[in-house]
Amino acid sequence: MMKNVASKSTAIKANLILFAFFLVVYAAILLQPPPFVDLNATSSPQCPLNNCLMMKKVSPQKMQVESKMAMKTVAGVGETSITSKKELPAIFKSLQGQTKNIGLINIGDDDRSIDWQSIGETTIVTFERVSDSIKWKDLFPEWIDEEEEHVTPSCPEVPMPDFSLYEEVDVVVARVPCRRPKEGWSRDVHRLQVHLVAVNMAVRRGRRDGKGRVRVVVESECRPMMDVLRCDDVVGREGRWWMFEVEGVRLEEKVALPVGSCKLALPLWEEGTHEEYDITKLHASIPPPRREALRHRPPLLLHLRLRPPSPRQSILHTGTTRDLILLHDSSLSNPASPPSPSAGWKLHLTTRIRNPHAHPNSYNEYNFTKLRLWLHTYYRKLIFIDSDILVLKNLDLLFTFPQLSAVGNDGVIFNSGIMVIEPSKCTFKTLMRRQKEIVSYNGGDQGYLNEVFVWWHRLPRRVNFLKNFWSNKTEEAMFRSDPPMLYSIHYLGLKPWLCYREYDCNWNLEDHKVFASDVAHRKWWEVYDRMDERLKGFCGLSKIRRQHLEEEREKAERLGFGDGHWRIKVE
Repeated sequence: MMKNVASKSTAIKANLILFAFFLVVYAAILLQPPPFVDLNATSSPQCPLNNCLMMKKVSPQKMQVESKMAMKTVAGVGETSITSKKELPAIFKSLQGQTKNIGLINIGDDDRSIDWQSIGETTIVTFERVSDSIKWKDLFPEWIDEEEEHVTPSCPEVPMPDFSLYEEVDVVVARVPCRRPKEGWSRDVHRLQVHLVAVNMAVRRGRRDGKGRVRVVVESECRPMMDVLRCDDVVGREGRWWMFEVEGVRLEEKVALPVGSCKLALPLWEEGTHEEYDITKLHASIPPPRREALRHRPPLLLHLRLRPPSPRQSILHTGTTRDLILLHDSSLSNPASPPSPSAGWKLHLTTRIRNPHAHPNSYNEYNFTKLRLWLHTYYRKLIFIDSDILVLKNLDLLFTFPQLSAVGNDGVIFNSGIMVIEPSKCTFKTLMRRQKEIVSYNGGDQGYLNEVFVWWHRLPRRVNFLKNFWSNKTEEAMFRSDPPMLYSIHYLGLKPWLCYREYDCNWNLEDHKVFASDVAHRKWWEVYDRMDERLKGFCGLSKIRRQHLEEEREKAERLGFGDGHWRIKVE
């Protein structure tokens, strides 16, 4: 009997263990979250028995939502990669019934934050993310071998999709990363890559409307890059969503250029050869002159009441066919006198803008006046030229390039002495609104503009030849060449009209010798000699300036400067 009791006890224990085992298995099956089901798939979904039974009782839409909620619960708080569908942003509602196909950039096919199917069919545009090893300075190097004396400049690879794989889309939607407020967020290579993928897709596969416009939508916590998508083209905004309608030809100009300043936008040499680049290729595509102009602004140095006309004369000598506009402020006394109208210039009186970060009476106190360039919207493009620049060759070919095109200056920075811009009132408003938010690296307009237009296009240094950054004994041969090799010379330091004719007075100051070049100095006086006699008088030295020059010569003599310029007889 004891044996029978033991047997029954053993059997009961075995049954309990087996029951517990099945209970655990069954509980595990019940708690397992249902897998994602592709509602567009043609084959039957693979699923555990209990989930298949559930699918018979629950509508696919409800099952999909519950599935995501279950996965979110398992993933834990803070998981944002899979979320429930949100209400369609209002800016998308205008697309309903008008959109057949949507190109999604940086948005995976598992993303259901928006009910895309209520707008149209989706096309996922795939591309390889740019390597984290590529930094902004690699795309915008301080120096490249422009003359190709040793190597042909090249750019790091920023992967793009194979656009030939995709059909036309009615709208391109891009999710753009935003690292703000982390340092350097505006110069994020991946952020630039997503922008470029989006606009390339719009140019190559975007369906254009009757006005030749393509539609691009950006989702981002950061403002879309003004260098790529202009605020003028915004047609809708809601929270982190921005909708643009952009002229296809404008984007074509952008995507035709190198990804950064790592290559020249205006080549000097034919690719793979040592033959000069055929400039006529650019002339064939130069837009008509009706709505374009060259603009030339005197630096706002209040102690100089009138600037010399020689730089303006030099532009006329190049045979430009564009409007010549001189921006000036009230510090110019009698601006209608011979220096401007008789030299073929239209005068525009402008109001100064104070630099909010400048000290009172400093040299850069009012140099933000340059921002007013963007207000002249009766021109499609402007070439801005500072008045300490001597123009030697026709610059009209620069109208083939988009905003912002300029010559490199230092590191990732461009020089604002000559630049191509596209006037826009909303760009001007943005520039004005961000003055206190953005601090210029050099305290002036150049540093400020470089923080706004971080993606720019590199023109050859020949276009804006900085007198100190590039010149040496070998390169000074460029100053002597006839016909000229350089498009212009940018006079840094003391200007030729503030010196003697006999030599460059920058030699007299220890901290200005880097700016000194007698060859460049003589080039300025060659232009002076070709000027109308009525204009030459405006280049005369004031009594105070003559006194300063003599003091500087005497100091150079006392210090015994080895260059010996202080010995030259001045007449």
